[in-house]
Amino acid sequence: MSPLVTTAHIHLDHAGVAWIDDSNIKVIEVVLDKLVHGWNPEEIHVQHPHLSVAQIHAALSYYYDHQAGMDRVIDEELREVERMTPAVAESSLRKRLRATGQLP
Repeated sequence: MSPLVTTAHIHLDHAGVAWIDDSNIKVIEVVLDKLVHGWNPEEIHVQHPHLSVAQIHAALSYYYDHQAGMDRVIDEELREVERMTPAVAESSLRKRLRATGQLP
């Protein structure tokens, strides 16, 4: 495990999850905006105007300092979503809607 690097605008909760100060946004959420949507800090700011550009840069800086660990978390969460997808696809609600013709 890499040593913790202190970054302005970022704090860790009791579980070690990085959060952006003065917000209810996790660092990983900003990182996913960059990775999934390809947004630069300015576009992230447009999408999250309650975050300052400095907070967004701090979140990305924290990510680059802890990239291996955060990428592992992202991969684990993606695998969990993929594991859960079949169960959601065949939920009892979906089955009832299909039976009534409201879903294909």
